[in-house]
Amino acid sequence: MTLIEKIIAARSGKDNVNPGEIVSLCIDSRAARDFGGANVVKQLEEKGLGVEDPSKTCFTFDCNPTGSDQKYAENQHKCRLFARRHGIKVYDINSGIGTHLAVDNGLAWPGSTFVSTDSHANILGAIGAFGQGMGDMDIASAFAYGKVWFKVPGSVKIVLKAMPPEGTEPKDVALFMMKKYGANGLLGFSAEVYGEYADKLSLNGRITISSLATEMGAIIILFPPSKEIVEYSKTRARDKNWQPVFADDNAAYERTDEFDLSKVSPMVSRPGHPEDTVPIEEVLGTKVDSVFIGSCTNGRIEDLREAAEVLKGRKVAEGLVLKIVPSTDEVWKKAMDEGLFEIFKKAGALVSNAGCAGCAAGQVGQNGPDEVTVSTGNRNFSGKQGKGEVYLAGPKVAAASAVAGFITDPKRMNDKIGIKSKTPAHKPAAASTGKSAASQKPLKIKGRVWVVRKDNIDTDMIFHNRHLAITKLEEMGPHAFGNLEGWEDFPKKAKPGDIVVTGENFGAGSSRQQAVDCFKALGAGAIVAKSYGAIYERNAINAGLPIVVSGIIDTDIKDGEEIELDFAAGTIKRADGTIVKATPWAPVQVEIYNRGGLLG
Repeated sequence: MTLIEKIIAARSGKDNVNPGEIVSLCIDSRAARDFGGANVVKQLEEKGLGVEDPSKTCFTFDCNPTGSDQKYAENQHKCRLFARRHGIKVYDINSGIGTHLAVDNGLAWPGSTFVSTDSHANILGAIGAFGQGMGDMDIASAFAYGKVWFKVPGSVKIVLKAMPPEGTEPKDVALFMMKKYGANGLLGFSAEVYGEYADKLSLNGRITISSLATEMGAIIILFPPSKEIVEYSKTRARDKNWQPVFADDNAAYERTDEFDLSKVSPMVSRPGHPEDTVPIEEVLGTKVDSVFIGSCTNGRIEDLREAAEVLKGRKVAEGLVLKIVPSTDEVWKKAMDEGLFEIFKKAGALVSNAGCAGCAAGQVGQNGPDEVTVSTGNRNFSGKQGKGEVYLAGPKVAAASAVAGFITDPKRMNDKIGIKSKTPAHKPAAASTGKSAASQKPLKIKGRVWVVRKDNIDTDMIFHNRHLAITKLEEMGPHAFGNLEGWEDFPKKAKPGDIVVTGENFGAGSSRQQAVDCFKALGAGAIVAKSYGAIYERNAINAGLPIVVSGIIDTDIKDGEEIELDFAAGTIKRADGTIVKATPWAPVQVEIYNRGGLLG
């Protein structure tokens, strides 16, 4: 078995598992954030459910650790009250990013299982653990029963050949990989990383690469635990009786992908698409208004040290804003003790308490219209970090760009480079392809079609993060497709029973349940896409929203055509009588649909 198969088999009580098999997976640690946490509480209280094991359950307040937003403050308080009643640990606003707390505080360890409302919970792949972001229904189920259903993914083996040139960072390697994979090149797969570079990579570097798994469409990117990782986890793990897990020598992979790291150079992702990565030379000299250093991708002490090395004895460019946010309070304290904050402050930076920062729209890091930002985060979707444009880069490039006032690397900070005042035109990088109910609901429906001919429609496009504090279903409908260019008026035009037809990787991005529930609020009949983001697919199934996998978008289908969907048979009947194939629903999807959602 592969590494993911080994972990899933062990935690589902099976001798072996195979790709496509659906199992009941025991979860060692279950977390809910201030984003999504209040909805988890709501689900549990409305269904009269308790908490299976409070010692394995926690809240992490990392999206808005300042409590500066009224709705976030309200949601945090709801979670605190629930935690008091049930004896649940709260990692409050002074703690930091939940996925990093899971690693550093021993909530997870090699071979363990961890779920959270954070779509980057797959960061746990950095220590050889199973981590998964899920919606509020899944997390409520994990809180209540200690288990979730899960489909065993196929596995891809990644081999990193050679060593990268001196001066390149793990972020450069991750962006180099994204250039090949695009937004869905690993869609639905678990990937395992091997090679000399991977073997020598520190925990920090592994976290950086694993944190971009979601942006490549992967379920998770796993690193077999090194001796360093094993020793680190042994001193921190809550469970003291664990052993690291490794893939079998004869494990079967869907395919093997090789990367020649000798060809890596400093890389940057251009605005709007994390996968639109280019060598820094292509954007060199682009005028920068602000820089953000932090996030779950690059907010650890090693990242801050690299930034400090560039900033020491220098000042940020006139009129530029530099914002630095450590990932956890432990990192914050180390940076303080090592004198890094003094370097940052002398350079002219704003330093905040630990948390997610700009990525979550709840803390420092946001930008305004027409503002150009260099960020060390993992997402730069339109509107994700504000109304401006965001380039993704590593800590050294970000710090150097802050000093120079334009995109550059440390070796070229003092070069005379023509500054570009406008963002260069670009297109997204091409993606490579990877390969019993209480009542019965109709498994055939008819509906009018809306055709959205776009791939990689992310959750920010579907339901913008400025509306995330909304928890009432009836208030979500008006915001459906509110950040998808050309479709902002969709809620006004759509009628109950309408069917959305779209392309690949629909629902890429975050774990927000609202991106599903907004369509339920509108009374949508179904969504038909060529493929879905892994978390979105789970959220839709769990919510009882009919979703169908089919390539009907590749036909001449047009807005207004009426089609008939047969969920069980996996067929779509068009108005002219032609039949288009679809993927038949699995029994678990039929069961959840019939009972009105995962929690019934």
